[in-house]
Amino acid sequence: MKLPVSTEWVLHCTTTLAQLDPGTTASAAQLALYFDLPAAYLAKQLQALTRAGLLAATTGPRGGFRLARPTSEITLLEIVEAVAGASPPYECREIRQQGRGALPPEDCQRTCVLAEKMADAHEAWRSSLAGVTLADVLATLPASVPSRTRRRLAATT
Repeated sequence: MKLPVSTEWVLHCTTTLAQLDPGTTASAAQLALYFDLPAAYLAKQLQALTRAGLLAATTGPRGGFRLARPTSEITLLEIVEAVAGASPPYECREIRQQGRGALPPEDCQRTCVLAEKMADAHEAWRSSLAGVTLADVLATLPASVPSRTRRRLAATT
């Protein structure tokens, strides 16, 4: 499975926003400069996170984005699905019933074992990401990182 490049962007941006002091925001332009990303495209991804209820956006000269919920209530799965969608990456088209090698219908009463295994793998991936919150990610960062992030992000204004 290949996720869009914007998946990495939003994972890092939400982790960065999670390091800000309460009530503090960062604009799309600040985040784009901080990570050297295209601002207009990043803004669209941040809006997707806002529509998903993960970020809150404010307008005006001091406007920007902040987390809409506590870090312990935002999972990596929610972030990924906000930009990449929730559709399974594998779709069984039942080719086992086509062509010269077609199995008879009576041998295809059960779901294709390959479709089952792919669905199991997708569910394991989803469960893994659903079990990790932004709070979990922050807990793994060295103690100096949040203050460094705040200083450097503030310098991009």
